[in-house]
Amino acid sequence: MPSIFISGGAAGIGLATAQRFAKDGWTVGVYDVNDEALATVAAENPGFITGRLDVREAAEWERALADFTAHTDGQLDVLDNNAGILLSGDLTDISPEAIKAQIDIDALGVALGAQAAHQYLKATPGAHLVNIASASAIYGQPGIAVYSATKFFVAGLTEALGLEWQADDIRAVSIWPLWAKTALAQTDAKSTKTLGVRLTPDDVAAKVWEAVHPNRLDRATGRTSYSVGAQTTVLGNAAKFLPNSMNRAVNKVLAQ
Repeated sequence: MPSIFISGGAAGIGLATAQRFAKDGWTVGVYDVNDEALATVAAENPGFITGRLDVREAAEWERALADFTAHTDGQLDVLDNNAGILLSGDLTDISPEAIKAQIDIDALGVALGAQAAHQYLKATPGAHLVNIASASAIYGQPGIAVYSATKFFVAGLTEALGLEWQADDIRAVSIWPLWAKTALAQTDAKSTKTLGVRLTPDDVAAKVWEAVHPNRLDRATGRTSYSVGAQTTVLGNAAKFLPNSMNRAVNKVLAQ
């Protein structure tokens, strides 16, 4: 039975992903820092393996992954680096603590998770590292500058590990949603109004499922990123071909 470990899995996209994979018989690990939400998940989904995880701490990752793989005979088919936070506001208006928290969870936590999971993924043929990126990494977004920057980090890390870990038969991919109907979208960032909050957690979960079941073309081309929704696809493709001045103008209208 294949297995998936999901950080920040007790709500939103993480929980939707857990339910999507469980539907097809996967062993699902839901780990989170929110004890109350974990208790609810465990009560409503008795088949899930649940546990506490603070993604900012390397020792926490080692403990949580050891706990989960004790239930799977050491097998780990997918690590889903899903945990993340967003604290909106201009850089000069948010606190140093808000800056640090986003970098620690959204960037450092992803790197530590990948590092700790490598030994398990390497031991499982055809394993996947899934990192949740964001459409905010297409072009730096004012009002959520730190969050946006961490998603650039996630995108770059994914591409680098896709090459570093190729010899270990580990495929690294990133998932690129725009705003989805989760707690992260409960923000005053202007783009939630100009673009709307159109995606659901299930939409993103479906893309995670697609990413870890690649077709031959995805494998042949070394695809590393998966856009979620038409808006992200359009914005992403435009960013590749439009001159920077036009990209800047578009993003100023959308986000500032």
